[in-house]
Amino acid sequence: MRQGVIALAALASLQSLAQTTPDAPAVTLRPVVVTPQPGLVQSAFDTPASVDVIPSQAIHEDQLQVNLSESLVRAPGVVALNRQNYAQDLQISIRGYGARSTFGVRGLRLYVDGIPATMPDGQGQISHFDLPSADRIEVLRGPFSALYGNSSGGVISLFTADGTPNTVIDAGAAVGSDGVRRVNAQVSGTAGAVDYRMDALRFETDGFRDHSAATREGFNGKFNAHFSPDTKLSVVINYVDMPDVQDALGLTRAELQANPQQASPAALQFNTRKSANQLQAGAILEQRVDNENSLKLTAWRGQRGTEQFQAIPVATQVPASSPGGVIVLDRDYQGADGQWVYKTKIAGHPFALTAGLTTEDLQEHRQGFQNFVGSTLGVMGAQRRDEDNEVRSFDQYLQGTWTSEHFTLTAGLRHSQLKFDSQDLYITAGNGNDSGSVDYSALTPVLGAVWHVNETLNLYAAAGKGFETPTLNELAYRPNGQPGLNLGLQPATSKQWELGMKAEPLQNWRTTVALFQARTSNEIVVQTNTGGRSTYQNASATTRRGLEASLDGKWAETWSLLATASWLDATYSEGFLTCVSAPCATPNTLVPAGSRIPGIPRAFGFAELAWRQRGVEAALEYRYIGKIAVDDRNTDFTSAASLFALRLGLNQKWDRWTLREFVRVDNVLDRQYVGSVIVNEGNRRFFEPAPGRTWLLGVNATYAF
Repeated sequence: MRQGVIALAALASLQSLAQTTPDAPAVTLRPVVVTPQPGLVQSAFDTPASVDVIPSQAIHEDQLQVNLSESLVRAPGVVALNRQNYAQDLQISIRGYGARSTFGVRGLRLYVDGIPATMPDGQGQISHFDLPSADRIEVLRGPFSALYGNSSGGVISLFTADGTPNTVIDAGAAVGSDGVRRVNAQVSGTAGAVDYRMDALRFETDGFRDHSAATREGFNGKFNAHFSPDTKLSVVINYVDMPDVQDALGLTRAELQANPQQASPAALQFNTRKSANQLQAGAILEQRVDNENSLKLTAWRGQRGTEQFQAIPVATQVPASSPGGVIVLDRDYQGADGQWVYKTKIAGHPFALTAGLTTEDLQEHRQGFQNFVGSTLGVMGAQRRDEDNEVRSFDQYLQGTWTSEHFTLTAGLRHSQLKFDSQDLYITAGNGNDSGSVDYSALTPVLGAVWHVNETLNLYAAAGKGFETPTLNELAYRPNGQPGLNLGLQPATSKQWELGMKAEPLQNWRTTVALFQARTSNEIVVQTNTGGRSTYQNASATTRRGLEASLDGKWAETWSLLATASWLDATYSEGFLTCVSAPCATPNTLVPAGSRIPGIPRAFGFAELAWRQRGVEAALEYRYIGKIAVDDRNTDFTSAASLFALRLGLNQKWDRWTLREFVRVDNVLDRQYVGSVIVNEGNRRFFEPAPGRTWLLGVNATYAF
């Protein structure tokens, strides 16, 4: 306690110095956010939650603008591991939630312009996140993310920039190591009462590893119609297509040391690959009724198709009960969210109340086929699975915020109901009817308070409960090798709290500190994982506790510094039994209490020192990622890695033209390290290596009419 008093006294003296310094530069505006309380614009500085805003400049300048990991590295508490495998996407976790995912993003809620990128079952995709047209990314961590319902270990929201007042055309291109090529074209403007922004992108890579080539084409469009000062309609359309993306799979320790660029022999044998495409549209109607009331209605609909060839041995697929080695998924999803915001005063101070209803529906047609015909491997063969799955959800939520001169109090409550239903259409000799259904429900409250010590110092506390159901993909397979959904999985429930400080000790400088803990019961963990197919079970309990800090500022009008650091102790607080091979009818190997949760580094951080003047920008970046356990038993770890990057950008303006050129070098010291791990991989092919030194050259041209 004495040390905390000394720290606060030192902070107060810095604030006093800043107030008496003559000719101090203008204060940088505080970022505003909407994620902590939907429908309400708030200063991030004044919320009782850990929330960071990654601005447009950090997303666009001197970046490839393809992978969300390029930007998320700037947010404390977030680990975005680039697998160098576009068939499986990034591995993103927030405070340890989501680290077990072997593909896609789970444990977190994802949004693009208010449209969910996470399905009602909790499985999310980021392949349609269009970075060239992004205005900002908001990242919410901690208890308040529970107010977004199922799988809320954190929330990541991307917002597309609005259209410009005049017509602006923008085109960019980048080339780099490993055959990286990216081109995009963007147009924005205003036509009458409608502003618009549209971006088209094509990305190609030969891949750092053998058998890891990928192509991605995408489109993102946003249209805002301002019918009156009180009425606004936004329409968002996006599309992505990723055909025949190669999957190099993971490597064993011996394979990693021999040649980190090689593909797994099984990947070459079965030509493992994935094709995916998605088309989605959404509309948001905002209506201001009067000075106190406003309404917001959001509706969306989309389709996603996936075809994936896995490395499942031929002998395993022979029985009629086998689901095969090729997955074909066709998904149709839709949803609606109705929201009411009421603003008034209580005891002479502002009060805002948000209430809403959300309903979502996901319909999935899942088929399985053998990945061989005769002696030819890696081709679609006989059918082995055919089923219709559906997930329906209905949520109700309420959140209120009251702000006085010295305090802000926020409370929220969400009730979630989900129903999973499966209809087996593949019934034959040796494979009976595996239809079934299961219901889940949860009540997730949260409470937070901010003490506004003075204009430049806030202290806050928050606590809440969350829950996380299994996804359809996690229910898809039973660990004993039998057909049908693994309906015995239970939802994980958590209790979280955090204490934090947000301060502006000097003009143009901001710092945050957050101390947190989360205890989870029935943690969903990987039980078996072989050939790209995973099964799951419930562990008894886990504990995540940690500390996050950030410092962001500038001086001398030309220099800036951003530094973030995170420490996370994520462990199984009770022991449980797991499997070390598949199939596995009954777990038989002990995971002792105190074992580290795999896929999570204990320490990680980022720092950027930048210099900008007269159209020239140079920056040095540093990234640290600690050791990562590869499985529940902690039988192996990746090595810690310290990585440096350099970038240089040039800007020129001629009349209506703006040009920017940049060069970027990542992993300057050419360190060999592991980019991510495949948790509990049954053949001990845990490791997904990262590239050594790489370079990227880019150019961007903008013309304003």
